[in-house]
Amino acid sequence: MQIIPSCENPDPPEISRRLGAVQAEMARQGLDFYLSHDPSNIYYLTNFKNFVHERPFILLVPASGAPTLLCPKLEETHVRSRAVGELQLLTYFEFPAPKGQMWSDRLNEVLKPSHRVGIESLCPLAVFKAVPGTAVQTDIVDTVREIKSAYEIGRLAYASRWLSRGHARLLAAARPGASTLALNSQIGGALVGELLADNPRANVLACEAIAVATPPAFSHDPHLVPDLSCELVEGGPHVTLLCGTANGYGAEVERTFFIGHVPEAAVRPFHAMLEARALGFELTVPGADMAEVDRRVNDLLKARGYGDNRLHRTGHSFGVTRHEAPFLAEGYAHEIKPGMLFSIEPGIYLPGIGGFRFSDTVLVTETGNLSLTHAPETLQALTLQVEA
Repeated sequence: MQIIPSCENPDPPEISRRLGAVQAEMARQGLDFYLSHDPSNIYYLTNFKNFVHERPFILLVPASGAPTLLCPKLEETHVRSRAVGELQLLTYFEFPAPKGQMWSDRLNEVLKPSHRVGIESLCPLAVFKAVPGTAVQTDIVDTVREIKSAYEIGRLAYASRWLSRGHARLLAAARPGASTLALNSQIGGALVGELLADNPRANVLACEAIAVATPPAFSHDPHLVPDLSCELVEGGPHVTLLCGTANGYGAEVERTFFIGHVPEAAVRPFHAMLEARALGFELTVPGADMAEVDRRVNDLLKARGYGDNRLHRTGHSFGVTRHEAPFLAEGYAHEIKPGMLFSIEPGIYLPGIGGFRFSDTVLVTETGNLSLTHAPETLQALTLQVEA
């Protein structure tokens, strides 16, 4: 398949396609409106992204026609400068506000007691309680986001290639004494600069790159943020994390690596992790069940003696965030379909030894899958030589 990497903003037909998919599902569910409060879903349907504070932003999608964004007057020009596609604005002056001038008063100008309104599962209680009519919990936009368009695949391919370059630089700079903070500042900052050079119109609020390598004293805890002055050491396992959003689309690439030599205690879990990863790639194909993929990967790790050293599922998806549904996870019985993306990242975590994890951003194709990220994959290639 031909993939054209891009970091350009969506055009109106792409936004219209997304809106049409949402409204088609609304019709099947008999909804008059769909209410979205999730900033990622609002971004997906409008191209507007902002740091949301206490002032609510609420997108109201009608059964037909253009959506309405309820937002603070403060942000009106900001919305107009970023939004793509037809969008009506409904503003309120401030929050808090006197009775009759609240955001909820303006909400009631659109929604009526007779309406059947779809509301996202994670909608704040204050917004949920302000909705008149019949509220129906449903996550239509999240579901529509699961299968990517050709445009989105190009965006994700760009983000993956961008982070893969950063990962190569991280490994090249890895040496005993290098600090996590220095590596992240050097490589993450450069990546964002390159992105903005590629697309000066990119939304800086939707651009971020994290380039981290954690030494063995911390790598057994995948979400621990250690003292950033911690330093890489000879041996390992060190675990890398290159993740970010490139003008609003996320990806990641991760590897376990060693400097100078591989401790004897690290050899067996490293190869067990590679075996689990290979099985994950083999199973993540169209028609497979997401829960079954994770179950079989977990069964393999249990059979190798690492059942108690797992801390997470096999994978998650990417899109307008770098961590979203659908999931390769036991208990999540959903069919894998072409156009979906997943991380494939079974991990083994051994306190006192370290962490063992690869992760890639993987596209499900019509016939199998394709990794959009690229990094070394063998123990030999990931054993870095110490300079004399």
